[in-house]
Amino acid sequence: MARIIGVANQKGGVGKTTTAINLAASFAVLEYRTLLVDADPQANSTTGVGFDLHNITQSLYDCMVNDTPAKDVVLKSDIPNLDVIPSHIDLVGAEIEMINYPNRELVLQNALEVIKDDYDFIVIDCSPSLGLITVNALTAADSVIVPVQCEFFALEGLGKLLNTIKIVQNRLNPELVIEGILMTMYDGRLRLCNQVVSEVRRHFEDMVFHTIVHRNTRLSEAPSFGKPVILYDAESKGSLNYLHLAKEILQKNNLTKINQEDRILTTEHDDDSE
Repeated sequence: MARIIGVANQKGGVGKTTTAINLAASFAVLEYRTLLVDADPQANSTTGVGFDLHNITQSLYDCMVNDTPAKDVVLKSDIPNLDVIPSHIDLVGAEIEMINYPNRELVLQNALEVIKDDYDFIVIDCSPSLGLITVNALTAADSVIVPVQCEFFALEGLGKLLNTIKIVQNRLNPELVIEGILMTMYDGRLRLCNQVVSEVRRHFEDMVFHTIVHRNTRLSEAPSFGKPVILYDAESKGSLNYLHLAKEILQKNNLTKINQEDRILTTEHDDDSE
């Protein structure tokens, strides 16, 4: 049965979608059956793995509003082991349409329940808000990853997100845990980045992943080619960072396959700009 991981932060521009795409792709490359669920109306995860929105006839909106079975919406990506439930701009209106639904917070959980056994991991890219769709994602998830940009306002709004997670834990999903806080867009040459990392680690301690995602040209370029960075440039710093993150999550949850070849390369070199 799949472990469902939400990627959430209501603050935009922190690497949330980049994390969802590349973590899912890394799990897939490591031969774990993975489903990427795009729960953001902007549909950047959908286009980021190579799908043209004009060619998509059914999306997560249909699962949540029209009761379309999830298996009928799933698309196969160009990466073996990686499937996608695409998003659509229609998802913007889903929150209003679902407002009178009984158990409206459980719609996504119920939609994914019937396909959970088909995957090892389901990664949900949440929208940059704390609305009903994000609450659905947190209710469906086993854990949540919170990307935090290495900048001055890194902790701004984080308390609000953590409070929302606590409410979901208390009222809807007592099993939900924080998988970890992920520091993104790190540039080791900047004193501020190092100060932010130190501050977040001091404040949240073991909740912060050891893996840090460096600011990386290839990582920024990959979405415009409709590819996860591991397909665009497998040896780039960004690709290696997300492979390390996938491995860290596997080890943390004792999910590493027995005798699995260790495909993770070391990243001791600091060639941040490719």
